[in-house]
Amino acid sequence: MARHVTARWTGAQSAVTDLGGVHLAIGDDAPPLDGAPAPLPTEVLLASVASCFAIAMAFVAAKRDEELPGLEVEVIGDYSGPRVSTIEILVRARADRELLEYLLPRASALCWVTNTLRQAPEISFRLA
Repeated sequence: MARHVTARWTGAQSAVTDLGGVHLAIGDDAPPLDGAPAPLPTEVLLASVASCFAIAMAFVAAKRDEELPGLEVEVIGDYSGPRVSTIEILVRARADRELLEYLLPRASALCWVTNTLRQAPEISFRLA
């Protein structure tokens, strides 16, 4: 099952992406969204990690009929040259630590974004 995302350059260092009809401005000089600056491409990558992992944690908890009130996933990316060299994922919830420790590796195995980053996909470049 392939997914398609399109980015259209809008000048200088910004682009607008089309995610199946949802549009997101990305880049240093993209127009602000609700008064906040547009995210950088690497921030969107980190947001993908955070949101996917939060969903995975909630999913594995629900499979055990558990809830994770206040579930929050913080992702810290360390930049090194033209790449993110390390990604740290911090999970918080108002839940028993033992439960969170049980769920963490299960969510890690389930999260598509972190699984993709751990085993990088083949990337090809071609002209359309």
